[in-house]
Parts: sequence; C-alpha cells; structure tokens
Amino acid sequence: MTIAARLKDFIDEKGISYDTVEHHRTSTSRQSAIAAHVPGSIMAKSVVVHHELGYALAVVPSTHRIELGALQSIMDKRLGLASEDEVVLLFQDCDTGAIPPIGAAYDVPVILDESLGDAADIYFEGGDHRTLVHVSGKDFRNLTMDARQARFSHPAY
Repeated sequence: MTIAARLKDFIDEKGISYDTVEHHRTSTSRQSAIAAHVPGSIMAKSVVVHHELGYALAVVPSTHRIELGALQSIMDKRLGLASEDEVVLLFQDCDTGAIPPIGAAYDVPVILDESLGDAADIYFEGGDHRTLVHVSGKDFRNLTMDARQARFSHPAY
C-alpha cells in the first residue's frame, strides 16, 4: 500500500515534497523506525485521545511516552485513549495503529510535543504498517501549523 489517500491529497495540496520509505510489516512506531533504519527521536507517533467535545491527536517521538495527566492539564479536558472502533471511524483509509500525525487531513486537532519541534527531518506512518512518509522538519511544521505545542511526554527508553 502507498500512503493513505486523504493524507496524500492533503500533502499534495500543500505543495509539500516528501518521499516514502518501505519496510517490513510492523506493529508499533518504534518497530517501524527500527525496520526503516530511522532514529526513533524523529519518528512521529500519533495517539488518538478522546474528550467530552471530540478527539485530538497527541503526537510525540516514537521514543517517548505520553504523560496523560500533563496532557489533560494542558488541554484542560478529561482525556482517555480512543478505542479501536473510534480510530477506525476517524481514519477510515488507514490501518489501525498506523495513524499519520497530520490531523488537518482528517479534521482532527493536533497537539504536538515540543520535543519534535526542532528536528531537521521527520518520519511518520503513512496509513499502513509498511510505509513511512519522510518530510523536512520545516515541511512537517507547515503540515502541522495549526497544532498546539506543549511538553507532555517523557523518554520511554
């Protein structure tokens, strides 16, 4: 599979150049980074959270874990992890667990961890478990320009 149709259309509409990196099937962003020989610190991992008013994408490096309490305080909302069924409804052209961090393509607000802010390059899931999208850090910031930025994660390893 190539990248998800909505993601591709959104990136193309913005005029952003990107390339894709194929790798063997993986189950997690961390595994994808390893399979594609990409540093986990520049592999953006998306976590879908829900709250009383809808959903948001919390985006952190694949080497990090979200601090849900900190995220709740920053967003000033009670949060929970979205169920698989909820994620499937929001990201219909993506495989479960391979959600791109470009929420604007899916009308889902994004909160971006500050630890991704200065990266020169960013990689992220393209909508399946075999394809990463690679963009420059500048282009990633353009694709996520409406995202709120804050610190809400810590290194997992």
